[in-house]
Amino acid sequence: MSLPSPTRDWKSLLLRHEMLLLYVLIAEWLFFYFAGTTTNRRGVVVGFGTVDRQFDILRHSCEIGLLALALTPVILTAGIDLSVGSLLGLCAILFGKFWHDAGMSIPVAAFLALVCGALGGGINAALITVLRLPPLIVTLGTYSLFRGLAEAITRGAVTYTDFPAGFLFVGQERWLGLPVQAWLFLGVAGAVWLLVHRTTFGRSFRAIGFAPEGARYAGIPVHRRVALVYVLAGLIAALAAIVYTARLGQAKADAGSGYELFALTAVVLGGTSIFGGTGSVHGTLLGVAAIAVLKNGLACLPVVMRMNAAEEMSGLLTGVLLLLALTGSVLPKLLSQWRTRRRAAASPLQPQPSS
Repeated sequence: MSLPSPTRDWKSLLLRHEMLLLYVLIAEWLFFYFAGTTTNRRGVVVGFGTVDRQFDILRHSCEIGLLALALTPVILTAGIDLSVGSLLGLCAILFGKFWHDAGMSIPVAAFLALVCGALGGGINAALITVLRLPPLIVTLGTYSLFRGLAEAITRGAVTYTDFPAGFLFVGQERWLGLPVQAWLFLGVAGAVWLLVHRTTFGRSFRAIGFAPEGARYAGIPVHRRVALVYVLAGLIAALAAIVYTARLGQAKADAGSGYELFALTAVVLGGTSIFGGTGSVHGTLLGVAAIAVLKNGLACLPVVMRMNAAEEMSGLLTGVLLLLALTGSVLPKLLSQWRTRRRAAASPLQPQPSS
């Protein structure tokens, strides 16, 4: 039996999806660095290449990154959760209401908001695992439900502000050279990575995504594991709501609007198959970085600044990236099927044995 050569191993490593995405990320950053960095009349460098802008990328990508981390185990099990952005908004409002209206301390209000997030994920879990409803339909319904509850609680007008400085420190200041929420994000990312890649519990997510019936015959409690990933997604969405409120200094009903699109794009762009079974947390982190650099880099391009269309361009390009990532995950399978059919059609018929 021949052993694989080191050269072949290096080539396969350098051509992995995560490495290709890393190359794209580096090229993307370099493009925005040269195209979006200028010097003003005072000779001061402004735009994408400044250190403050890099910290802003870390600061503004934390909530989307948390939602992407929440979606990764869900999609690995061949599920989907479109409600994470709406649940973020609802938990932000509940957090503000617990603190401002109920007079609770920040830690107690944050704990109750996390509980509410887990309960919101539990609603998705119960509808999907107990009633056996499709995840897409369930989370599309709770997407509207959670956002509607947030609007009803605030009547579309109430915004909670005037949070204490100690709480705002989490979202607006730095610690050990990095934004405080970046450390929190890295901690959650490390925990999710260990869960998915270094525990038998997390590895079962891929088995469920590949073949749920086969996983069930192998003794894996499929429904309980699937329920867990949705509860975990709700919990992390609530944590993202607290970070969002600390960064902006306000809790409002439209918090996290559209974040589910960016988070889903980051996960799929990172190599996690929308059909489940394959993917990685580190791939998701690269996808988050690519989305964050794109969003912030567009805001620094002179032509986009003159048009005042950074948000529109960001949404447009994110949609294009999502379609390309989905196509890229399906295209190899379609090409393989096409080649198999072509070979079968081109091969000569086998002669029939004479009787």
